[in-house]
Amino acid sequence: MSAELAPAIQVRDLRKTYSVPEREGGVRAALVSLVQRKNREVAAVAGVSFDVPRGEIVGFLGPNGAGKTTTLKMLAGLLHPTSGEVSALGHVPWRRENDYLRRMTLVMGQRNQLAWDIPVVDSFELNRAIFRIPADHFRRVVAEMTELLDLGELLKKPVRNLSLGERMKCEIAGSLLHQPEVLFLDEPTIGLDVTMQRRIRGFIAAYNQRHGATTLLTSHYMADVEALCRRVVVIHQGRLLYDGELSGLVDRFSPFKTIVVDFASDPEFADGQLAGIVGADGEIVSQTDGRLTLRVPKARTAQITGQLLAQLPIADLTVEEPPIDEVIERVFAGEAREAEPVPAA
Repeated sequence: MSAELAPAIQVRDLRKTYSVPEREGGVRAALVSLVQRKNREVAAVAGVSFDVPRGEIVGFLGPNGAGKTTTLKMLAGLLHPTSGEVSALGHVPWRRENDYLRRMTLVMGQRNQLAWDIPVVDSFELNRAIFRIPADHFRRVVAEMTELLDLGELLKKPVRNLSLGERMKCEIAGSLLHQPEVLFLDEPTIGLDVTMQRRIRGFIAAYNQRHGATTLLTSHYMADVEALCRRVVVIHQGRLLYDGELSGLVDRFSPFKTIVVDFASDPEFADGQLAGIVGADGEIVSQTDGRLTLRVPKARTAQITGQLLAQLPIADLTVEEPPIDEVIERVFAGEAREAEPVPAA
């Protein structure tokens, strides 16, 4: 396969194991540990494999401690894996080759990359020197970033005088001055208000469209994932749990649908009528004036909908998939932990 046709990122059986010292509490245990230290092997990443095609934005999801940041650091070349193979733009990341470093970037939410006490534009100039960006190209890129992120007067302020949202915009812009082909974005909207989250999402989408940048995005805000990612990779306890379409995540991990009923008039339910319709495997989520919400098995959705329409004075009825964040929460809570992992696409 030619370099142009190969995926931008290829990960095969990637593993990272740490040796963690442990001992019991107390003075005696502390003294014993001086001469006889005990260690425990902890697998932060336990055999993850996936590909990311060029130009695609992929959501990389998992609970805290799942191994997301460790994986991104290995892909960015900051950590050596215990075993496994990675090809990113044809390079092995931890070899730290200049050609690769010039073509990628890692952005970590709430981690300072710009100099704290000097104006933002001076930090940009430092990055220009590091990446040897020609002056005319640098001016065009800064103008583009200023337009997309509305940086304006922020460029003249010291980083320490910026709000969190303003600083995050400048951090992202500074990381993209060399126009990288691969973006590793680790919680880029964490701690930001809803308006700023929306602006950052819009910028990431616009940058991807303009430059075809391959992007691996981690976020605990499902609005980020839904807005930017058609495909998601989910890891749990360092292992791959799911790799596929975001919509397929709902089909795989949520066996229920939600039925919302609006009544034309207040219904009078016979004893046990509603419970009989819903059945033992369904649930009445809420029942308020004029509205009924049910959670029912997918396999029985059509049957239950037919019974409702036939037996009750219904003005409107909708059938909805559960919210994505509810599905993700169920996965993270371990309800699907025993499911067979889906192979990388």
